[in-house]
Amino acid sequence: MYDFSKKLKLWAIGLMVVGAIGIIAGFMAAPSTVQDVEQILADSHHGGGHDTEAATHGTVDAHGEADHGKSHSEEAHHQESHGDKAAHAANAHDNEHTKHLKHVLVQLQNKPWAALYVACFFFMMIALGALAFYAINRAAQAGWSPLLFRVMEAITSYLPVGLVIMLIILGISTVGHGNHLFAWMHADLDPTSIDYDKLIDNKKGWLNGGSFMIRAFIFAGLWTAYQVVSKKWSRAQDEASDDKYFKKNFMLSAGFLVVFLYSESIMSWDWIMSFDPHWYSTLFGWYVFASMFVSGITVIALVTIFLKSGEKDYLPKVSNSHIHDLAKFMFGISIFWTYLWFSQFMLIWYADIPEEVTYFVTRIQDYNLPFFGMVVMNFVFPILVLMNSDFKRVNWFVVIAGIVILLGHYVDIYVMVMPATVGTQWSIGLPEVSSVLFFLGLFIYVVFTALTKAPLEPKRNPFIHESEQFHY
Repeated sequence: MYDFSKKLKLWAIGLMVVGAIGIIAGFMAAPSTVQDVEQILADSHHGGGHDTEAATHGTVDAHGEADHGKSHSEEAHHQESHGDKAAHAANAHDNEHTKHLKHVLVQLQNKPWAALYVACFFFMMIALGALAFYAINRAAQAGWSPLLFRVMEAITSYLPVGLVIMLIILGISTVGHGNHLFAWMHADLDPTSIDYDKLIDNKKGWLNGGSFMIRAFIFAGLWTAYQVVSKKWSRAQDEASDDKYFKKNFMLSAGFLVVFLYSESIMSWDWIMSFDPHWYSTLFGWYVFASMFVSGITVIALVTIFLKSGEKDYLPKVSNSHIHDLAKFMFGISIFWTYLWFSQFMLIWYADIPEEVTYFVTRIQDYNLPFFGMVVMNFVFPILVLMNSDFKRVNWFVVIAGIVILLGHYVDIYVMVMPATVGTQWSIGLPEVSSVLFFLGLFIYVVFTALTKAPLEPKRNPFIHESEQFHY
């Protein structure tokens, strides 16, 4: 049995406390009025707005002096006419300026919400990716992996917790109208309005708070049901006198994978792609799946290596061959993710349809470093570190590669969410770091607590001896 050390438990609790304090501070630091935004912009531009205003006034004055030689009546008429135009232009400028400030206010108020959303989704998708990998191994009746099942089950134990928090944030964002994360929630659907959004109006049968949350609860219920029942049957198999629960788990996992592929695709449309409701990609479901799949496998490898390290080897029968196989999956799915990233980008960029390509134009112009940086972390780095077969057996190589891959896929989710929610006001600051710390602490606490609930080695799995002898 695994013993959750007090030191690690305190670290997990400490991360949650520090993260929670930072999250609260991030919300409190968000501006509440247009005047606050104006002050923030003035501080960031060091008074640049006043220079622009002075230049505008200078233009008006110069234009007024151009007709100095005209008659008094003509000059008076001109000044009156010019004054009206100048006043109209000034009013239009003030209206545009106020509209811009209100837009920036929404973006800055979204920032702590978006940071919380990205971190929550990231750790939830790790557990969901591990669940998919677990179901695949169950359905395939893989002989190499049963020794890792308890690790997979512990990681997936975070899924119900992560989903509850996710549903709360989604509910506040949609039904509760607690923020402006989802643009379609606040679109103008009045056909007589100048700001009427016809495209979102056509999608309102799908993109509305009620049906959105119904689908979210269905997804969460299906995934949690499989996670709970499969883990229960896995533990029951340890005490069974036959293979009844193993066979039931096989059938359940095969059926779950069909449900998962459909539900994960729809989830990715709702929870990620709908941030940009004017844009869509037929590859997006697979793209999000690849990100969560490789992240889940990576965490399985990291937790396995952690359990084998130190004075106590909690997984003595897990060999370097098991780590090697996990590293192969990390490498292979990283290549698969890159294929999907490039396919999605290349097809849309080559077609050059404005309403489609704007998705990438925004990210290349405003998020250039994270957009291309994640490609380096998720493709170039794994290629350089994990291509060599011998390196896949070196634990510290796998750990370094795993950390970089996880950071890369956090940035991947960040780039999916932030452009549509905070626009150009993005940064990696207190809300982002605090949100990651909080969910990292919660993830560690839940996963390592789950490891203490059952023996780390399954007792009566029919393939356990094959897994023990897995060497090549």
